[in-house]
Amino acid sequence: MSTRKKRNYKRWIKWIALTGLTGLLALFGFYLSVLFEFWEPLPSKDQLANIRQSEATEVFAQNGELIGKYFIYDRQPVTYEELPDHLVEALIATEDARFFEHNGVDRRSLVRVIFKTLLMGDESAGGGSTLSQQIIKNLYPRKRHGIFSMPVSKIKEAICATRLEKIYSKEEIITLYLNTVPFGDNTFGVESAAEKFFGKEAKNLSLEESAVIVGMLKSPHYYNPRLFPERSLNRRNTVLAQMERYGYLMNEERQISIKRPVKINYFSFNHDDGLAPYFRASLQKKLQTWLKAYNEENDTDYNLHTSGLKIHTTLNYEMQQMAEEAYTEHLKSLQQDYENSYGRRGPWETNQRIINDALKKSPYYQKLVAQKLSDKQIQDSLNYKHKIELWDWDGSKVVEATHMDSVKHYLKFLQAGVLSVDPYSGAVRTWVGGINFEHFQYDHVSMAKRQVGSTFKPIVYAAALEKGKQPCDYYSGQQVTYANYDNWTATNSGGESYDLDYAMKTALAKSINTVAVKVMEDAGIPEIIDLAHEMGIESDIPYVPSIALGTAEINMMELAQAYTSFLNSGKPVEPYFISRIEDSEGNVLASFKPTAKEEPVISEQTRQLMLEMMKGTVNDGTAQRLRWKYGLSNDIAGKTGTTQDNKDGWFVALTPRLITVTWVGNDDHRIGFRTTTMGQGANSALPIYALFQQKLNRSANLQSIANARFSPPSTRVLNIMSCSPEKEPGLLKRIFVNTDKPKTTRLEIDSLTQEPKKKEGLFKKIGNLFKRKKKKDN
Repeated sequence: MSTRKKRNYKRWIKWIALTGLTGLLALFGFYLSVLFEFWEPLPSKDQLANIRQSEATEVFAQNGELIGKYFIYDRQPVTYEELPDHLVEALIATEDARFFEHNGVDRRSLVRVIFKTLLMGDESAGGGSTLSQQIIKNLYPRKRHGIFSMPVSKIKEAICATRLEKIYSKEEIITLYLNTVPFGDNTFGVESAAEKFFGKEAKNLSLEESAVIVGMLKSPHYYNPRLFPERSLNRRNTVLAQMERYGYLMNEERQISIKRPVKINYFSFNHDDGLAPYFRASLQKKLQTWLKAYNEENDTDYNLHTSGLKIHTTLNYEMQQMAEEAYTEHLKSLQQDYENSYGRRGPWETNQRIINDALKKSPYYQKLVAQKLSDKQIQDSLNYKHKIELWDWDGSKVVEATHMDSVKHYLKFLQAGVLSVDPYSGAVRTWVGGINFEHFQYDHVSMAKRQVGSTFKPIVYAAALEKGKQPCDYYSGQQVTYANYDNWTATNSGGESYDLDYAMKTALAKSINTVAVKVMEDAGIPEIIDLAHEMGIESDIPYVPSIALGTAEINMMELAQAYTSFLNSGKPVEPYFISRIEDSEGNVLASFKPTAKEEPVISEQTRQLMLEMMKGTVNDGTAQRLRWKYGLSNDIAGKTGTTQDNKDGWFVALTPRLITVTWVGNDDHRIGFRTTTMGQGANSALPIYALFQQKLNRSANLQSIANARFSPPSTRVLNIMSCSPEKEPGLLKRIFVNTDKPKTTRLEIDSLTQEPKKKEGLFKKIGNLFKRKKKKDN
């Protein structure tokens, strides 16, 4: 080699060495710039040692079943011991095969990524991240730094991953990883993913299910088994192949597994879906109020959506399912009958005032008004046809319709409420606030106040018994007009004769309105109102005679509480639905106990008499169809209720260990059933309870509730109840009734606590009546 060539060769060697050294120094300098936080702050060792993930708050039913969550990110942590071996093995084989060999950084992969991204500018050449690096990426999201974004992020993650491995063991890192990674559908962590996609805890995942879970890590949306089952299947098989490749599976095991289909048991924790959505929404409001007070008092910062609280409720999971099935079964049929009865003349189609009122309440209309559009522009928008999703009892469907069509469509639906309460503790067992939470979020259990109809009568009758009246006292069925109350007159809707005298017990069983008003007179309106409040009704009760027929507007919770008095030794007990609240570690923050009056508000004799009288409603009165139509032989007492113009249908059922209140009606008070036959509580609300009780009877787990028996009444109570249900009126009453005057007595009353004003002596009045009758006969 010539001297000149030697010099050129040395020059090239020197240039290459210098360039390499410069590159290494540049890389080292770049590394130092990341290490010393030139680009962005790095988490410290202390921060890494105290990683706190946001955790979803879980809601549990009475026996520990998960019924819902409150979260920003749906995440529930698990321990390493709760992870099945095949899940851990699938993870390592697929995501970090040399996991147990490195100290947080797989250098072979890191070198490949750095040179491809930094020197070749290939930002798509990602990958090579270990589990520790992925943890850092999940906990401390990447930031943008222009063309240096990827190398900065990779070096940051490598530095922090090395720190992480010095703090945590390999098992702890696997656990931390599986508790933080996203799995699609706003789900974070393997426990939440297992619950959502397979309806089970992570520790119970099968080999194939574990492979599906791990397969989602590459791209949670793309390999989502709910959305893309075929892709998920292929990805699962890839994971199984990786497990065989690295010695975690035998070939025979893999061959068996890949032949099995992907079967998911999807359980959404969306607030609109799942079990008891109305209950969970009301519970959330209650918890937010409680947390605010608790944090202020204890100087804590618990958050309902991030602190991983455990909320234990009184709701019975199986009974709630039964209640939802029962109302769905009945309402689906009743809605069809309801619409057919109106034909094309339903108020939701013809009553412009009702339609306009509903329209103005709709969010879309209010949005248009807020945009300050003209009336014409608003009308054009409301009547513009477009694709819209409409729900009915057959499911949701997309149709071409206007917003006005949508308003009319949803205006026609009957709503329902179901509430079951333990009469001795007040524990709420079922809670159905409406027919579909996504489209109707108004909760009829906790928020609505409706006229309760004849379900108020037991309070009236109990007040009368407390005043000394007896179940075998007879009352005339004749109508009475109250002149000082706008000439209000009670009428009967069940076809009962106005000409008979009815035993008080019969009048309650058959819900005879004309007698209820007379019983109210004997009890006294002030006494009735006081007793109602003592029994737990906090709503205002108007001082008018029509309260005897249930014109007061009362909440379902209040009504249920009042009825607990008839089973709980005369002591009303307040319904409650939270048993205890725990923090994420299981430490009890608060426990809740029943609240009942210390002293009874009615005597034991009155309680027993009322229970026997309400048994009569089921055996011989307006709720008889529980026996002859639904074949229920259980011990049941109850009361039906129907409000004016058939706007509301009610039924309250009392069994030895459960009180159930059911209600059916339209959200708009101006829309009722066309006929009493259809709208009466015995036809509209009672069937929900009947179907619910049938399901209870078939449940092996709930026999102690379904087949419980009432304690026998005392001999004295049985003797007091012994009389004929009705009788012909006496001579003087027959004289009054058989005149040419209407069968209505007109009373002028200054106060219902006073006697009617007497205008003439009794014998003179009889004489005048005889004269009129004789004159008519001639």
